[in-house]
Amino acid sequence: MPGPQSMNCKNCSAEVTLNYCPNCGQQANIKRINGHYIVHEIEHVLHFEKGILYTIRELLVNPGENVRHFLTENRSRLVKPIIFVIVTSLIYTLVTHFFHIEDGYIKFDEAKTSATGLIFKWVKEHYGYSNIIMGVFIAFWTKLFFKKYDYNFYEILILLCFIMGMGMLFFAVFSIFQGLTHYNFMQIAGFTGIAYCIWAIGQFFDKKKPVNYLKALAAYILGMITFSLTAILLGSSIDLIIKH
Repeated sequence: MPGPQSMNCKNCSAEVTLNYCPNCGQQANIKRINGHYIVHEIEHVLHFEKGILYTIRELLVNPGENVRHFLTENRSRLVKPIIFVIVTSLIYTLVTHFFHIEDGYIKFDEAKTSATGLIFKWVKEHYGYSNIIMGVFIAFWTKLFFKKYDYNFYEILILLCFIMGMGMLFFAVFSIFQGLTHYNFMQIAGFTGIAYCIWAIGQFFDKKKPVNYLKALAAYILGMITFSLTAILLGSSIDLIIKH
């Protein structure tokens, strides 16, 4: 098929003589968004090969090796980590709303009129972004405990995005069970999510060393504690400023 006549790329202004820009890779003639485009995008995200289902399977079976492979060799096999944690958090939110499950995996009973209460309310209503923020705190402690390994903070944060995303899927599955049976499965969901996180972190660094799983547990607990304390400190500071 002959390519288009010479033109300038609408994205980077480079000269384009074929179907795609040689500089940025954007398509020369962008088609209008229609129903076919929307269906194609949904299929692209859910496609088993190099899609979210494939990513879930790989992270469920061997998270450490697959994330290492993503970081060092091939970044097209798995869904992008930020997209993954946001999509899986959205799935959890939709499931809990559908079954009218009010308690999330973070509970805070302070009055909603306080700044601290509003912060934790925001956390419960925006798990996608909240998980990324929590991941930052856990990544800090993980980097501290595993400092002898040659991974920087941002690479560890990518690992945490994948892990937190899988955690949200565990919570979504148990929420479905709770909605269907009316039994409270959230404690089991919490234990499963934490156990997976510890296993995945330990496996990522060196699955043959038992001490790595203890370090992973410490990093997770300290990460969640410092996240909660930071939110409480921020909320308390805001309340003090408003009162004065």
